Amino acid sequence: MRVSCAENVRTDEVILHRAVPAVRVAVLTDRAVSYGVGVAADAPYLRRAKHDSVPSVRRTTGGTGLLHAPGDLAWSVVLPRADPRAGNDYVHAYARLGAGVVKFLADRAVAAAWSDPPGSDPDYCLLSARGSVLAAGEKVLGGAAQHLAGGALLHHGIIPLELDRPRLRELFDLSPRSLERLTCLRELGIEGTPDSLAWKLAASLADTLART
Repeated sequence: MRVSCAENVRTDEVILHRAVPAVRVAVLTDRAVSYGVGVAADAPYLRRAKHDSVPSVRRTTGGTGLLHAPGDLAWSVVLPRADPRAGNDYVHAYARLGAGVVKFLADRAVAAAWSDPPGSDPDYCLLSARGSVLAAGEKVLGGAAQHLAGGALLHHGIIPLELDRPRLRELFDLSPRSLERLTCLRELGIEGTPDSLAWKLAASLADTLART
């Protein structure tokens, strides 16, 4: 599935309110900034994005800002609240709910794990101090966020195909050191079209959840 960032957020809400188990992976088609439900609409990076004609999309999940680009993989897991795979510890279950992402990377010779975030740059979600991030060695590859509503849990995340470091610096005022902490699929040597990678990531997520 290829969708815009805004369409991706809307689709996540649709499957969340169906409240049945679901796995979805989409390939994003546009450049946009998404931001968490608790972020003020006049946040400095949102003003910069508007000035730079980059669309902004509010997520219903937490966290701060993210820059998305064409080819990025947006993955989502929905579980009914009563499903034992969600569990009472879902807020701390990033490793369990995102195990399929780690397996997808391991199958491509990339060792990754869900870990505590760096806490260096609060405005950029992958470098903030909230939730968990997907780390590949000393680098941050991706992240995830959650929304509990209508008797179901949405746990979704993002994996960038490539990085636009100049635009990240411009929008989020990231230092060279912070920018070097980030990585992407291409920098990790993962090849293949975004569409083929999306299908394989979806299969890994579904297989891992089925075994949980």
